[in-house]
Amino acid sequence: MSGTLYVVATPIGNLDDWSNRAVETLRRADHIAAEDTRHTGRLLSHFGIKTPTFALHEHNEDQRSEQAIAQLQSGESIALVSDAGTPLLSDPGYRLIRLAHDAGVPVVPIPGPSALTAALSVAGLPTDRFCFEGFLPSRSKARETILRSLADEERTLIFFESVHRVADTLAAMAAVFGPGREAFIGRELSKLHEQCVLSTLGDLSRAISDGEIPSKGEFVIVVQGADPVSPSSTDVDALLGELIQVVPGKQAAEIAARLTGGKRNEIYQRMLELRGS
Repeated sequence: MSGTLYVVATPIGNLDDWSNRAVETLRRADHIAAEDTRHTGRLLSHFGIKTPTFALHEHNEDQRSEQAIAQLQSGESIALVSDAGTPLLSDPGYRLIRLAHDAGVPVVPIPGPSALTAALSVAGLPTDRFCFEGFLPSRSKARETILRSLADEERTLIFFESVHRVADTLAAMAAVFGPGREAFIGRELSKLHEQCVLSTLGDLSRAISDGEIPSKGEFVIVVQGADPVSPSSTDVDALLGELIQVVPGKQAAEIAARLTGGKRNEIYQRMLELRGS
């Protein structure tokens, strides 16, 4: 029988956030796949965990994942960890997880700390619908292109950012989304110098530039989604004009209502008016 692949979240700062289950899983595993074995080694040493580790990072993930699957199929268990937080969230591991599922190897999550959910939980922005965009590109043109593609996104947006690029990223967000868009910065979450600030993109950009928010540590940026855009009567008329040529009237109204978010009865009445004219 094959072994089990455990996906284990590790602390993002405060070691007291780590669960007993996570610690025991790493103790009992045959191997630990770590993004950086030296970094993980310090964590394991603190908890007295002596399980052997091997490196699994972006430069060796394809080759090492194949070897790990062979180990799992031979009955050994492996615990996958990243440098901090929940693996695969802007960290390596996708290739290994996918191969494990394809090979019928059990994959078990050991949930725990995550900078993404930690920031979202205290941001004071809508949490019912959100999307995670990870790290934006370092080049300004590519970064702006992605931000423009998200300008009309109505869900709350979550980004990771490095200390070296946070000022440029906030300035770009203020330019694309508008300086008045509400946003939140979580800096050094769960660490000694943790800072949580809810403001506007314009003010956050200024605060970073002025040093009010120090350019030190790791950042999570949470941005409020765009306001819903109501379709104009011209858009609805154009859509109805196309639909009534190919589908029955009631079906045309139903499709138009679904696509525009409008009320079906009102759109149906508008369709009758267009037909009459």
